[in-house]
Amino acid sequence: MTGSPTPPDHSEITRTECTKCGTEIYGIDGRYACPHCGWVNHWSEGHRLLPAAGEDTDHPGH
Repeated sequence: MTGSPTPPDHSEITRTECTKCGTEIYGIDGRYACPHCGWVNHWSEGHRLLPAAGEDTDHPGH
């Protein structure tokens, strides 16, 4: 066995510039929130679909 296990969802850290203030920001799978000005892109702009509530391991009913 080598290294740590790969997460099952294979999330990717992505980078862009904030469209409001131009700060270089990082997110997960194309979803961003700027810590400087508060800009957040819409959830639908991500690189892949979000899990349904029943598939989300953090969902309170799971």
